[in-house]
Amino acid sequence: MRRKTSPTRTTRTVQLLATVALFMAGTGVLAGCGSEQSGGSGNKVRATGQAPGAAARARRVAGAWDGSKAAEAWRAGYHPMGEAVELPEGGFHDKADEHAYATQNFVLRGRLPVASERSGRVTWKSGGSLTRPLLGAREAYERFAGGGNDGPHLTVTGARLGEMTLATSRGPATVPAWLFTLEGYDSPLRSVAVGPSKLPRPPVGPAAGSPSGELWELRSLVEVAGDGRSVTVIGNHGACDDGPVVHVLETDGSVVLSGSVAGGTDGPCTAQLLGREVAVTLDRPVGDRVLLDAATGRPVAYGGPHGPSPSWS
Repeated sequence: MRRKTSPTRTTRTVQLLATVALFMAGTGVLAGCGSEQSGGSGNKVRATGQAPGAAARARRVAGAWDGSKAAEAWRAGYHPMGEAVELPEGGFHDKADEHAYATQNFVLRGRLPVASERSGRVTWKSGGSLTRPLLGAREAYERFAGGGNDGPHLTVTGARLGEMTLATSRGPATVPAWLFTLEGYDSPLRSVAVGPSKLPRPPVGPAAGSPSGELWELRSLVEVAGDGRSVTVIGNHGACDDGPVVHVLETDGSVVLSGSVAGGTDGPCTAQLLGREVAVTLDRPVGDRVLLDAATGRPVAYGGPHGPSPSWS
């Protein structure tokens, strides 16, 4: 297993209000470890500039999850790790429709059908399946149609039950989906029609005293590469530092990501909490290992344009 600082890749910046006190704690340069240690199961841990306290926390999180009942429940369940809504083929026609979708501004003309079945089957590409409660068309519609302003809008004229492919904690899966007909489009907008499994109770609590210069909570998962060899997350940081850094600790059962910040000043800073994408390269594909946030001790949630994955909603 390895801990590695990967270069950041700025493809999106998110700004939220935060308290000044959040940044008065300071965001100094991380202390270096400079040593190599032996890990369990014949794996190797390489220190690459991570603060000792944060490194110890990552090992604690991995130790708590690996072989735990929570990890067993996680692998057995259905936990979406991708966007629950799939756009029409080729995307939207113009900026007005893109804006309508971004602001969830939809108009419903006609009635939505009622499902004749109460459950649907999730089938994984790697094998195996699971039966989950089926969501009604209205509930699936409300997942993306929460607006109601006078701006540009999209019109839904009907829906039928079908399927879509979705990234999950167990890899790609074919899941039931409601296929909504959009006025002016030849292909439907799809919305997942099954509810996720309940999140297992984490076997370890959140880190005390976080955030600090050593350890910050990650905001969300952006994507796992198709080959599983890299993951992209949004790391939090302040307005007066050099941006987020993410270290990774790999074990046979988990991938623990530790967010922190680089650089910074010791004085007062503006009350801003920023987010930046960070790509992390792994030694081997994620596979069925649990992707964990060292700060929270919980699986990293996928964050789509309309909020977290249904597993965390």
